[in-house]
Amino acid sequence: MTDRKGPVLIEIEDTHTAPGPSEAPPVPDTELPAPKGQAMATVAALTGRPPSRLARWFWSLLVGLIGTFASIAAWNFVTGLIASTPILGWAVAVLVALFVLVVLLIVLKELSVFARLSRIDALHRQAEAAIVSEDLAEARKVVAGIEKLYAGRDDTRWGREKLAERQGDMFDAKALLELAEAEVLTPLDIAARQEVETAARQVATVTALVPIALADVFTALGANIRMIRRIGEIYGGRSGTLGSWRLLRAVMSHLVATGAVAVGDDMLEPFLGGGLLGKLSRRFGEGLVNGALTARVGVAAMEVCRPLPFTRQKRPSVRGIVKTALTGLFSKSTG
Repeated sequence: MTDRKGPVLIEIEDTHTAPGPSEAPPVPDTELPAPKGQAMATVAALTGRPPSRLARWFWSLLVGLIGTFASIAAWNFVTGLIASTPILGWAVAVLVALFVLVVLLIVLKELSVFARLSRIDALHRQAEAAIVSEDLAEARKVVAGIEKLYAGRDDTRWGREKLAERQGDMFDAKALLELAEAEVLTPLDIAARQEVETAARQVATVTALVPIALADVFTALGANIRMIRRIGEIYGGRSGTLGSWRLLRAVMSHLVATGAVAVGDDMLEPFLGGGLLGKLSRRFGEGLVNGALTARVGVAAMEVCRPLPFTRQKRPSVRGIVKTALTGLFSKSTG
């Protein structure tokens, strides 16, 4: 056996049949589909879809049956306990009575919330009708309702005083309502816009940074409920669980009906640039889209909760809110 030193050469036959690098097919240039904001689409589908009549009957009867059985069971338990152990039985009876009293107070609070929301909605409709018909008397009634609605609130005191000084000089319905809007609602609009920006930033951040299934959906739902509740409080509505849910359903139903739960690159162009959304990481892109959709929900909530329509004051731009709320997040995440 000979001991060969140096490299070992392996001859390959028919080398002319092997393709060279120049003959290799090009790498396909495919882009992933742009994010669609699945979390906000799910929230809109869950809250914006009206329940069927059969479902309403089912839940009403179920709540009624559960309440009836619970009441009978509690009554039998308390009366039996009073018969066997009077002192303990009466103590339990007092606790049950206090619980029923608290439940009644909660019901009264929710009813007052619904009444206040109906009052704000009525003012909004009356203002729109006064502008269309140019009815100065009706506009003065609306202004009186605005002053009564915000009576006692320190954040509107200066505006109400200015309105009281100048409203006597107004002899046009639209001008009078524009004056009320500018003097009384301007600080409230600023506060409501800040709530929208905060909610949009929160939803975008959680969606982009928390890769847990359904975490973005629950975050978007909670943030939107909290945002709509705060906007309702800012414009004069009292906070309430059922009232907040009603506002959320009203806003989402409007957005679903108008097809505004879809978003494209055009909403994010102010700070992303055209076509860049589809080139971002999937999670980060979803976060931006969900944040943009939350801003759109917030603007719709402002329109629903506001006692006057936007006339002199411009309706907040969704793009402007998105740019303010998410530009810093985009810069920090990509810098």
